Amino acid sequence: MNPENISNDSPPSTDIAAAGQKNIKTILKQLESDGIIGISVDCVIFGFDDNELKVLLIKSDFEKYENKWSLLGDLVNNHEDLDEAAYRILRERTGMDDVYLEQVKAFGEVGRHPAARVVTIAYCSLINIEHHQLKILDNELHWHRVTTLSDMAFDHRKLLDACYEWLQKRIQEHPLGFSLLPKKFSLRELQNLYEAILDVKLDRRNFRKKFFSMDLLEDTGELETDVPHRPGKLYKFNYDKYQKKERKKWFGIDF
Repeated sequence: MNPENISNDSPPSTDIAAAGQKNIKTILKQLESDGIIGISVDCVIFGFDDNELKVLLIKSDFEKYENKWSLLGDLVNNHEDLDEAAYRILRERTGMDDVYLEQVKAFGEVGRHPAARVVTIAYCSLINIEHHQLKILDNELHWHRVTTLSDMAFDHRKLLDACYEWLQKRIQEHPLGFSLLPKKFSLRELQNLYEAILDVKLDRRNFRKKFFSMDLLEDTGELETDVPHRPGKLYKFNYDKYQKKERKKWFGIDF
């Protein structure tokens, strides 16, 4: 959770409360003194770009974590559902309003926040960075390569790792990775995508055999152009065939 002012439309319901007029640090102090547990949401936004998996982070302005990187978070307002809070936080931090978020896990260890007892709910998304423009860049908001991150503010490294594991599992159980590729893609591009997200080197022949066995790739009859290597065939993912499969089930990759 990154300390900033809470939005001005939060109606007071206790003494803790005119959230829109109080600094978040003041609110946290009141939560602590009154023995009340705060609820926050943290958004873990993964992005795929140039064959690399990245995550969107901001600089924490909490004194204890000065100059450390933080996930996109805030307290949940009194009138908000968790999903509403997650989309509000993403919109306020980035300006993006076209990103799908999925709830992953709650984190409520005692002492995870230095100012008060705060339970946070992690939400996750995976997007193609090229297709989503950041409209707000406060707190040095930018993309970071997942494989090069070190220490982070709060327990956000733990949140990030948990969401990364969730993402790796999801991409092997559902065809969500295809939304990150061009409409027509090569098998090389497909393998690069899976290698970047799974952080492994995959056997080329075995990889292709597994995907062809699912019978969901459609040969377009076209070849790559303007590439520094031998042009490969271009394929499309057959969403119609996928939707018609029994129970619409993705069979899993299990590399």
